[in-house]
Amino acid sequence: MKIAPYFGRIVTAALLLAAWPPSLWAQLASVTRNAPLHRDASTKSPAVEHLQKGERLMLVETAPRNGLYHVRTEDERVGWVWAKFVAVTQSPHTPGQPTIPQAPVSADAGCDPDLWKHVYHPHRLIVVHSCIAVTGVIVDATAGREADGVRHERDGDTHGWLKPDPQFENLLNAGNRSAEGGNLVFEIVCKFPVKQADARLACKGYQSAISIPPVGSHVRLVGTYVQDTFHAQWMEIHPVSSISATP
Repeated sequence: MKIAPYFGRIVTAALLLAAWPPSLWAQLASVTRNAPLHRDASTKSPAVEHLQKGERLMLVETAPRNGLYHVRTEDERVGWVWAKFVAVTQSPHTPGQPTIPQAPVSADAGCDPDLWKHVYHPHRLIVVHSCIAVTGVIVDATAGREADGVRHERDGDTHGWLKPDPQFENLLNAGNRSAEGGNLVFEIVCKFPVKQADARLACKGYQSAISIPPVGSHVRLVGTYVQDTFHAQWMEIHPVSSISATP
């Protein structure tokens, strides 16, 4: 891979990110000490969870209310926490030195950049490659709970697993191995009904028509290769532009 074209793709992705409406963005944060997560914007409201020092959060609203931040936790609980116990972090899109995987990638794989308009809180994703094609086998990510083998996320996206072919195995990182069964995560945006209030705007007027091949299918999956800075910081193809069956 030539370095100049790579950084050109990163710049292109950054320009797309900058063009999105602020309402689709979220700010990341962490708690600086153990603290209760309140149900409502008042310290007198019941605690729905107890947050541990260092736990990562996503701000649902960027400004505090009554001295508390409205936040979402990594286990998808929503509530309010004292702003004085919250450290707001910079965007993961701040220029840095992303690790460039050595597996074969393709800059002209055929991605749809318009899909980024429908990514829920893209602020949490680090774009490593703006468009790649990866081959592998669809693996059941639900332990048999869903017939299509993918988790139906509350934000309308899939949370699927691809066991990459050997030449793509180094697209995985420690988060994929520890939390995702050694599989590459793939997210088709706005595939399912949105059940999460703050995700409705991202999917408004759009539903993905991408078909999900059955578990066990060998496929070619095209999309943007990113790192999710929330959760276990695993690697994903997100958003997915296409999935096609291969021999």
